[in-house]
This record gives sequence, C-alpha cells and structure tokens, in this order.
Amino acid sequence: MYDGLQDAKASAESAVDAALGGDMSAAGDSVAAAESSAASAVDSSESVPWRVLRLLPRVGAPFETVHQIAKVTQGLTANVAKPTVEAGSAFSLDTLVAPGGRIDVALLRDAEPILADAAIATRPIAEQAARIPEAGLSPVDNARVQVRDLTARLADALDEGADVAQVLPAMLGADGPRNYFMAFQTPAEARGTGGLVGGFGVVKAENGVVGIDTLASNNDVPYWERFEPVDLGPDFAATYAFSDSVTTDIRNSNFSSHFPYTGRIWQSLWEQQSGQRVDGAIATDPIALSYVLEAIGPVTLPNGDVIDAGNIVDVTLSSNYLRFADDNNGRKQYLQDIAAAVVAKMTGSIESPKALMDALSRAVSENRIAVWSDRPEEQEVLADSAIGHTVADTPAPYAEVVINNHAGNKMDYYLRREIEYRAETCTGDTRKSTVTVRLHNDAPEEVVGYPRYVAGIMETRTEKVPMGSNLPMVSLVATQGARLDKVTVDGNSAFPLRGTEVGHPVFHIRTAVPRGETVEVVFEMTEPSAPGVAQTPIQPLVDTPTVTVDVPVCNA
Repeated sequence: MYDGLQDAKASAESAVDAALGGDMSAAGDSVAAAESSAASAVDSSESVPWRVLRLLPRVGAPFETVHQIAKVTQGLTANVAKPTVEAGSAFSLDTLVAPGGRIDVALLRDAEPILADAAIATRPIAEQAARIPEAGLSPVDNARVQVRDLTARLADALDEGADVAQVLPAMLGADGPRNYFMAFQTPAEARGTGGLVGGFGVVKAENGVVGIDTLASNNDVPYWERFEPVDLGPDFAATYAFSDSVTTDIRNSNFSSHFPYTGRIWQSLWEQQSGQRVDGAIATDPIALSYVLEAIGPVTLPNGDVIDAGNIVDVTLSSNYLRFADDNNGRKQYLQDIAAAVVAKMTGSIESPKALMDALSRAVSENRIAVWSDRPEEQEVLADSAIGHTVADTPAPYAEVVINNHAGNKMDYYLRREIEYRAETCTGDTRKSTVTVRLHNDAPEEVVGYPRYVAGIMETRTEKVPMGSNLPMVSLVATQGARLDKVTVDGNSAFPLRGTEVGHPVFHIRTAVPRGETVEVVFEMTEPSAPGVAQTPIQPLVDTPTVTVDVPVCNA
C-alpha cells in the first residue's frame, strides 16, 4: 500500500509538470495512473484491519498518518492534477506561443477560470496536508513532509498562474495597444531596484505581439532638463530628502526598492520628455539577459560582435567601460545595440518557449525582472507577485538591505555582500534584533588605473577616498514598529538618516569600502515580537549575497 501511495504522489506531480510543459498525452497518462494508485491506497487505508490498527494507542500513529496522506493524495489528483491537465491544452507554452512569437491571449484568457478553480480547490488540500500528524516512523514522516511541501508548492503555483492569466491578456494588448517603459539597469552602479538606468526602450504590446518602438540611452531623458517632480507622498519625500532630484533625474529615479514608486517616476519623466504616457514600467538587467541568451542562443551585433550568455555580463558591466573609455556615447549606443538584438530575438520565433520561460522564471526568482502597471486592478495583482518588487506592507519580521551608489562610479561590479538578521526569542511584546551587513570590495589591483568615471569618486563634496573604492549608502528597511537603538560601522558609532517606506522604518548610513577591504555595518534594534516568518528581500546586484536568518517565529 505504501508503494502505491508513493506512486500516486509521483504520478500527480508528473501530470501537472507534463501539462504545463505541453505534453498532454503524458499528462493524461499520469493522471490516470495517479487516480488508480490513489484510489487503491485510500481503499486499503479504510479497510477493516487498517481501521483497527489506526485506533491502537501509540502504535496506530503511522497507520493514521498514512491514511491521511492517502486522502490528501487522492484530493490532489482529483482536484488539482486533473483540472490542470484540462487547462493544459490552453495554458501549455507550445500552444500559447504561436509562430512568430505571438502570445495567444484568447487562449490564455480562457485558461484563467480553470486555473482559478484549481487554485481555490488546492488551498484546503494544502491546509489538510499541513495538519497531517507526525508518525514517529522515518519513512512515513518523510512521505508526510513530501506531500505537505508538494501541495503547498502547487497551491502557490496555481495561485500565481491564475493571477497571471487574469491580468496578462490585457497587459499584452488583448483589449487594445499597451506601451511600457522598459529600463535596462546597470548594477555596476547600484540603485534600490538594481542599478542605474543605462538604457531604455518603449515596449508596445498589441494582441499578444510584443516589440520595441523606441530604444535610447539615459541621455534621452536628459538630467539637465527641468522636469516637474512627482508627488509620492510625505514619507517618500522625507526618506529620500538626501537627493533633491530623485523624481526628476533618471539617474536617481530608483533609489527606493519599492518598484511602484520607480514606475511612476519613469512614467512621469517619459511623458514630460516625449509626450507619450506609458501604461506601466518594466525593469531588467544584464544577468537576466544572460539567462535569456542561454535559452535562445547568441545574438550578432551590427559590427559583427557576438554576444552570448557567457560574455554579456562582463561586456555590459565591466569591459565596455574600458573599451569606450573616451567615447561614452559610443558605449551607450553599443549597449542599445545589445538590448535591441536580445529583445528582437526573444520576441521573435522561439525554438523552445519552455526554455525561455524557465530562463525568465529564474530571473524573476532572483528579483531581476520587475513590472508595474498604472491600472489599479492589474497593479493589485502584480503587487502581491514575485515581479511586483514591492516593499511588503506586513507587520512580520522584515529586513531588506538596500545599496545605493553615492560615488557615481561603476565599482559595484566588485561589491560582495553578507547579510545576517538575528532576533531574540519571543518572550514579550518586543525583542532585540540585529542586522549585520558586511560589504567587501573585490576589485583587482589594476582598477586604480581605470578611468575616473569607472573607479573614482564623482561627487566633489565627499571626503577623499582612494581610487577603486565603493561609496555605498547602506539602507535598512526594518520591521514595522522597530526602533533603532544603535548603529555602528566597523565598531564605531554612526548617526543614520531616517525615513519611512510603506510603513517600515528606514535607516541610511553612508560609508566607504576601499579596494580589497571589508566594512561591517551593524544595526541594533528593538522590534515588535510580531508573528510570521522573517522576510529578507534581496536587492538584485551583480553578486549572490550570503544571507543568514536566525529569527524565531512568534505566535499570533
């Protein structure tokens, strides 16, 4: 019986994966196998001998656990796997992406109610799986954990799939053309949402066909123009008061990690510059594009250069600054050529839509793609999704470390981060917590000979620091209601600037990290003993930071 139960779980999972991958024949076979195995397992666990064994004190625990696993697996098959397979013909990528790269928005819209029903049906099954008791027997408990994690993962995936199917058709122009400001961020110079806007395009979507109408550098929204500022409220104005141009200068437009703020600023700047009001904003970076190139293959530029997954990050974030040291406009044009070639290829005929979607999913999981819509009903869905990049309005323990480059250089290509968030146990209404940020400058020795705009300090008002240094503003978006007790830089007390971001206190500290050195910033706080798992959103820079979380979960 136990082997049949394992077979049922594996078949149900295979059915969902096959359906979403477009292999409907395999999906149907897996559903049939899962139904048969699950029904057999449930029948066995409800037989008279098994019911008697379940009632025995202590020794009956494994039998009761197996029975509940069998019921969950049967529900998973009937209410999740089967409906997902039914939706798969409309939702599978091979069907959804037509020749030429057009998205069939009508099919996607048709899939939404089926996915929504499956998502609704999955939640109680996931909750049932979470309540399955421990058996005290390793093989059974391992199966219990697997079923619990599988149902939770499928519930989240179906929720997200239903949300996407709900808003994506309209965003792809099913009800009329849409235009989006798409920024290519340069994390060699860090900003809250990832990096400085090096270039941008205006993406047009109409009836599932996506293309770029405009492609330009940040000079085409010139910082020397007198743009009208955007009113994002008193909290935003106070939090970013250290910059008087955060809503009027595209170079400083994404200091905040809350992407809806950035989207509104980009929308305003582009409308004032061009007269065109875009319907939303998108951000990505060269690391995300490297994943895309890995899926779709290399591109060839007008000058014959070949850009692929292995060289795009170095070319766009490092070597090109030396290649075009005396020709900044030439460098920006080269970056536009790269962006145009990649976007043209990924929006054309795709050999493997699934490989491209896997690449985009990887980029989304690393926060390297962000989307904002100016339609409130769409933004409400996006805000709760992985691509929304919002500072979560939650009382749960929270620590988001944000780096903004205050040197005007490109040294964040070499910045390496370690982040630790630790808190005491929940013994009262409040508890002590610390967030420790270690920043290491991994630049090679030859960086001291790089051009000043790459390795120097552009801001003339700042203190003198050596060539090749990072000059980061380190910001901590902390738990709602947290109070800062002390902040130190390498053990020395420091005096932070303060603000508020979506109800969270924000503390800013500026420091310098010379080449080859490490600087440690420690925030010591008293924060509410709020229920919920600690959240530590990761800013998408060049490195993959080491993150340690030791925050006990408090009860409600």
